[in-house]
Amino acid sequence: MEHLIGQGPASGASAKDLIKDTTERTFAKDVIEASREVPVIIDFWAPWCGPCKTLGPMIEKAVLAAKGKVRLVKIDVDQNQMIARQLRIQSIPAVFAFHNGQPVDGFVGAVPESQIKSFVQRLASLAGESPIDQTLNAAVQAMDEGALEEAAEAFSAVLEVEPQNPKALGGLAKLFVIQGDLDQARAILDQVNPDQAQDPAVTGAEAALSLARQALPSSEVDGLAAAVEADANNHQARFDLSLALIGQGAREAAVDHLLEIVKRNRAWNDEAARKQLIKLFEAFGPMDPLTQQARKRLSSILFA
Repeated sequence: MEHLIGQGPASGASAKDLIKDTTERTFAKDVIEASREVPVIIDFWAPWCGPCKTLGPMIEKAVLAAKGKVRLVKIDVDQNQMIARQLRIQSIPAVFAFHNGQPVDGFVGAVPESQIKSFVQRLASLAGESPIDQTLNAAVQAMDEGALEEAAEAFSAVLEVEPQNPKALGGLAKLFVIQGDLDQARAILDQVNPDQAQDPAVTGAEAALSLARQALPSSEVDGLAAAVEADANNHQARFDLSLALIGQGAREAAVDHLLEIVKRNRAWNDEAARKQLIKLFEAFGPMDPLTQQARKRLSSILFA
């Protein structure tokens, strides 16, 4: 998988690669040619322009957040008047965006930071998946198919380039949960930056780790199943049976028992069954067919 991360402008791009000053002499290379790889934003500014001094840093911040899917080129209109005339720049700040050698978007004047973020995100979507994204998607697919060693190699390759990538850290932690090494999974998750703790890959791994620590031995399944058979309203036995089934890997049966508790007594034990279902959904992932099916069933029960 490592070869995927060496390709393309998004790979390991530094701030100086993504943001640069250009001139009339280098405009064709820095803008026209570069835009055939990823969209390029042009910020026309001048030292005397007050709004430019506010807008520029906000654009730079949004470009860096796009992690290589967009580049920024800055042009001082006082020093490069020919380019400004060719593009009919009449006032500044003026911002243009080029893709595949052609202008595709732009705006004039100071705008809110939220609008700048949307502008950059629109352009980033034109670039498609970055090599990092491609490697992460391949890693997740490998993990779903049970190719754990291949998945681990791909997640590790991403972390060599981006040590704090939350999707790679979450994916690697989930692999350790699957392999039963819960302490190592915890150690990986402890490396996640606090501001990235809500990334779905991280919350999913946290949920998977919590479930693994909760799981009861599969040897208890028969006894708990008998207790539920004897008394369908023995919610604690049914809840514990779900925990034991998760330990066995019987996901659908575990979900079914939790839904049955919600159906019979939603408020039982401070809505423990519903909360446990939410944790399962996080662990399975939002796109898992079982998550999608069970969410619909839960909604139909809650809002019937």
